[in-house]
Amino acid sequence: MPVGIVTGASRGLGLALARALDERGWRLVVDARGAEALAEAAASLQHVTAIAGDVADPEHRRALVEAAGDEIDLIANNASLLGPSPRPALADYPLDELRRVYEANVVAPLALVQLALPRLRDGAAILDVTSDAAVEPYEGWGGYGSSKAALDQLTAVLAAEHAALRIYSIDPGDMRTEMQQAAFPGEDISDRPPPEDSVPGLLALIEGSHPSGRYRAAELTGAAR
Repeated sequence: MPVGIVTGASRGLGLALARALDERGWRLVVDARGAEALAEAAASLQHVTAIAGDVADPEHRRALVEAAGDEIDLIANNASLLGPSPRPALADYPLDELRRVYEANVVAPLALVQLALPRLRDGAAILDVTSDAAVEPYEGWGGYGSSKAALDQLTAVLAAEHAALRIYSIDPGDMRTEMQQAAFPGEDISDRPPPEDSVPGLLALIEGSHPSGRYRAAELTGAAR
């Protein structure tokens, strides 16, 4: 039974991915900041250890790795922090909030990987969820977008340093999620596809043999099917 850690798994893409992996017989360690929502999500999974907490907390990260055990096949760094909404321009961005965004979106994923590296099997996958805001200069997206750009670079350097692993940045595309709604308060986002539509692209990386790199889920959908 393969073993994986999926962060931010109480809803949205993280929960959709956890359900897909659970159906494929994975044993999962999942987390989210909201204990009640995480417990409800975990109730729909068979082989899961759910640990509520914040990935920015070192003790919480340590608990995730310990729960996964000595042989880990996947780390899916999905948990993210959007930052203030409505989204401020960089000239007005509260720097304390920017530090929180970077702590959650850049430092925490790397810290989790650092802890787990000695336990990762050869050929294991690290999946860092990124965004098109990492490469496109959208107004109002300077905080979140720059944090994802930093995550992309960390992911690329990790891949160069660990040839025995498969290390990916994956852009899932627009999705109909609570975070997307928070990014566009008061707007109708019903035209966005559900996060389940992005999961086949993620599975193509997890189950396939693609070289390490940055991918868009939409480009991989055909390979997943």
